[in-house]
Amino acid sequence: MTGPLIYIVASEPSGDQLGAALMKALRAESHDQVRFAGLGGPLMVAAGLDTLFDVNDLALLGVFEVLPKARMVLKRVKQTVADIEAKQPQLLVTIDSWGFTGRIHQRLTKKNSPIRRVRYVAPQVWAWRPKRARQLARWIHHLLTLLPFEPPYFERYGLPATWVGHPVLEAGLAGGDGAAFRKRQGIASDRTVVGLFPGSRRSEVKKLLPIFKDALEHLADRYPNLHIVAPTVSTVAHEVYTASRDWKVPVTVVMENADRADAFAACEVALAASGTVSLELALAGVPHVIAYKVSPASALAFRMLAKTRSVNLVNILVGHEAVSERLQGRCKADILADDLALLLRDETRRVAQRADFAAALSKLSPGDSPSRVAARTLLSLLPSK
Repeated sequence: MTGPLIYIVASEPSGDQLGAALMKALRAESHDQVRFAGLGGPLMVAAGLDTLFDVNDLALLGVFEVLPKARMVLKRVKQTVADIEAKQPQLLVTIDSWGFTGRIHQRLTKKNSPIRRVRYVAPQVWAWRPKRARQLARWIHHLLTLLPFEPPYFERYGLPATWVGHPVLEAGLAGGDGAAFRKRQGIASDRTVVGLFPGSRRSEVKKLLPIFKDALEHLADRYPNLHIVAPTVSTVAHEVYTASRDWKVPVTVVMENADRADAFAACEVALAASGTVSLELALAGVPHVIAYKVSPASALAFRMLAKTRSVNLVNILVGHEAVSERLQGRCKADILADDLALLLRDETRRVAQRADFAAALSKLSPGDSPSRVAARTLLSLLPSK
């Protein structure tokens, strides 16, 4: 096959989802006249990417969790840069994961590489580390943002940016069949189903899952008919399944993407790690609580650099705490159990959350499919013949 070569790098599950949707959209918008190379997870591989190496080891967490694996990360950066230089793509697109992909852009910049470099998903400079916008302007040529208010933060440094919309809108999580899921999984209709989302990185799951387990077992004291549904991703599926096998509360682990929307719809409320999953739950209309815990050093670094009081995107978009945020010292089993119990018994609170979900989601689209907008933008950036 001939046509321009686009090199895509995505090293985490969320980036893998974006990358797979982007590949599909690029093929559609170019009438199948593009080729792909790069790094990606199972979704991008299924979409036709021959990944350079297995990206699971790169699913890291905070600054101080990354440091012990610095040698491995730098080895993979060197390998990736060498492959990019050998293949000489017309466009390099990196998706999120700046700790890894930023080093790729930095090295190519220092080498005066002529390859046009694009980043998909802006770092949250409006929340913390505002100087990173200047750094991006030195190392990349164009930025694709998910949120409408992000481009000005980068354009002031001379970096062109395009708002393409948030890919959660294409996740297909609205309108799932919860009753069908319960029937397939043998979950009785009188069971109280709570969703469990402990993260997509092994380091997240290792830190959060024991706390979430205790919280749900506390909740089961008040709701003895509790049943847990845990839709997970390939990077952590084994860890979640193995850890939850001996819980006092029954757990159904969902590893198939085809079941994901129905699994969300079956949940009455959910407990989730802070991240994009909150928007996914909002799209599915599932009231939830978010929690997060990192090392004390990473937490201190964030507090020193943070520019926003909220970390949850739903809360940021609506301007108040619609979703309870339980971070660091507040990420405790008894607190989380109380939060979930309140959501389960208070219909007014659930209705209010869903109204806030609708308000937040209405601000995420420029009017067209985000992946199609992103694809059209990228094709416009290809060097002319």
